[in-house]
Amino acid sequence: MTTDQDRAALQASLHETVKALPHLPGVYRYLDAAGNVLYVGKAIDLRKRVGSYFQKTDHSPRIRLMLNQVVKIETTVVRSEAEALLLENNLIKALAPRYNILFRDDKSYPYLVITGHDYPRLAYYRGALDRKNQYFGPFPNGFAVKESIQLLQKVFRLRTCEDTVFANRSRPCLLFQIKRCSAPCTHEISDEDYRRDVTNAVQFFNGKTNELLEELEARMQALSAEWKFEEAAAVRDRIQALARVQEKQFVSSNTSEQDVDIIACVESPAGLCVNLAMVRGGRHVGDKNLFPSHCDGYEPAQALEAFIGQHYLERSVPPLILCSPEPDNVAMLMETLSAQAGRKVLLNSNPNGPRRVWLEMAAKNAELALAQRALHSATQEGRLAALIEALNLPDTTQRIECFDISHTMGEATVASCVVFDRGDMQPKEYRRYNIEGITAGDDYAAMKQVLERRYGKIAAGEGVAPDLVLIDGGKGQLAQAEAVMAEIGLGDPALVGVAKGETRKAGLEQLIVAITGNTLQLPRDHPGLHLIQQIRDEAHRFAITGHRARRAKARVASSLEDIEGVGPKRRQKLLTRFGGLQGVKAASVDDLMQVDGISRTLAETIYAALRG
Repeated sequence: MTTDQDRAALQASLHETVKALPHLPGVYRYLDAAGNVLYVGKAIDLRKRVGSYFQKTDHSPRIRLMLNQVVKIETTVVRSEAEALLLENNLIKALAPRYNILFRDDKSYPYLVITGHDYPRLAYYRGALDRKNQYFGPFPNGFAVKESIQLLQKVFRLRTCEDTVFANRSRPCLLFQIKRCSAPCTHEISDEDYRRDVTNAVQFFNGKTNELLEELEARMQALSAEWKFEEAAAVRDRIQALARVQEKQFVSSNTSEQDVDIIACVESPAGLCVNLAMVRGGRHVGDKNLFPSHCDGYEPAQALEAFIGQHYLERSVPPLILCSPEPDNVAMLMETLSAQAGRKVLLNSNPNGPRRVWLEMAAKNAELALAQRALHSATQEGRLAALIEALNLPDTTQRIECFDISHTMGEATVASCVVFDRGDMQPKEYRRYNIEGITAGDDYAAMKQVLERRYGKIAAGEGVAPDLVLIDGGKGQLAQAEAVMAEIGLGDPALVGVAKGETRKAGLEQLIVAITGNTLQLPRDHPGLHLIQQIRDEAHRFAITGHRARRAKARVASSLEDIEGVGPKRRQKLLTRFGGLQGVKAASVDDLMQVDGISRTLAETIYAALRG
């Protein structure tokens, strides 16, 4: 059979599959010859929707390219289009199909939490939510949460310390002295007053600032009438602090909504950008820009539908979402989000008054982010082109990997691998390797081990081979790289050693090219050198961060392991009770005795050993 005959037979088989599909809502998946999922889609009517792909001839280049690879169609029937949307986005997140637009935002969004303790704690939180605590958010980034905590500390003075610290205080900490905490740990504030402060903080984050201000003003007046002028002055200061907080808000409105998300999608030659701004309790808490993958051929309205479906899949949904432009299938999106939230959720793409200003602001931020991305991309492309020319590399060079080794006198050796690809650093592809089984401080052996572990898998067909490998080091480290590549049979990547100059100053790096052994020193202002410095510095940062974490963990364990009578269980109990080694060191003998299994004799031994 000829290739054309094979293709004709495959097309006939696919058409038969389409004819057998039901007229029901569901999700369909296109697979290639290797069984990889190329695309996931949803449909009200599976037969009509899937059949349209094979009946139309005016598809975009992206769709035509995809259809040429399809050899199998799989479907799942569901009860409604809303269920289809949920299943579709679950599959997109799990499978990351090549032809679906994908918003990679793996980190969970942070929350501000007021715990359910007898003396509630104000804290930053990421993770699953439970009913014991009160959560406010989500926030677009950690900075927004930490800024909110600082505001609340100034106004309401709630505790932020860990439980282990709180339980073991005998006198107020520095935060009490600088008027950022009311010190409930040592009962500097009455239980009733602390509970009132917690209630006021909750009111503030629920957007009831005006009611709170009225309550505080009435309280100030009452205290003044009772001649309690110092207490009245403290309430006055709190009112003034709250007023300053209100003045700092970026978004203000006379409307009644408390929680709103503002989403704008903008397109430019640099790609698509979605700007997500969040208003919580009437306060603008920040925004973030997201750049989707696999977005060629998608219109902003389609991208916005995909973003809303993926973003809110496992997150809380505010009662109002402002979006521009209007996403595709807006009615179905509202139905799905309302069912998920357990209350009505509105999507409004044509608001009036202040809400329209919010949307325009989000769109402007997305435009600025795309402009910055285009400028950054142009800069990186120029640097890469200059590096290719300087090192005489193939024009197709795109992917660069760089390795660095970090240790302290041979202790806790960690190797890092960072990746530059598609015109930028790719943090999600970074990897760290704990180095074991070598002579302490042997950088050559460490480099050999990490390269074997990294490229042994790639030679076996797992992962993507780089076009250029940078080795942070001189001829010795580079020789190890050459030996490893020859041993595993991976001859494609170019190898270059990046050796620091005699004075170890930036700009004096020497580039050692493998095979020829030639040494090249680019001018300090050379764009290609700037790219190498950026990648090398990122590898160094990533390695030293991992090394410090590993070293700290090892030292914590070893310092307690050296004490006779402290086994794994007691060590764990001590670290848990006091929140880490520093807490154990700061504990008194009597404090140590409070831990289950620690006698006075053992407590005295631990106390002496940690202060020896």
